[in-house]
Amino acid sequence: MQTMLSKKMAIFQAKGSLNASNANDFHSSLVQHIQSDLASGLFVDMSQVESLDSAGLISLVSALKHARQLQKRLCLCSVPPAIRIVFELTQLDRAFEMVDELPKSRPMAA
Repeated sequence: MQTMLSKKMAIFQAKGSLNASNANDFHSSLVQHIQSDLASGLFVDMSQVESLDSAGLISLVSALKHARQLQKRLCLCSVPPAIRIVFELTQLDRAFEMVDELPKSRPMAA
């Protein structure tokens, strides 16, 4: 997973399967990036996500709730069609801000 900064919005690269085996680590990473004072929000690049189960979905919903409590944005980017269907079937596509492409970005200093 990689983080970048773009116009005060961090970019978090999610990869592989987001499921019960890694949902807690995924959620912890999301929350850590949301809480960062360096960014006003977080873009989650979903372009390399291969699968998403209910635990991965719960991690994203929980991170969205956390971001809203901090008055920050959480936006999903480049969501593959097979993953987007999960959001549409659960009607969570109405709750999440989704964009087709990531904004141009530059690496964030470590």
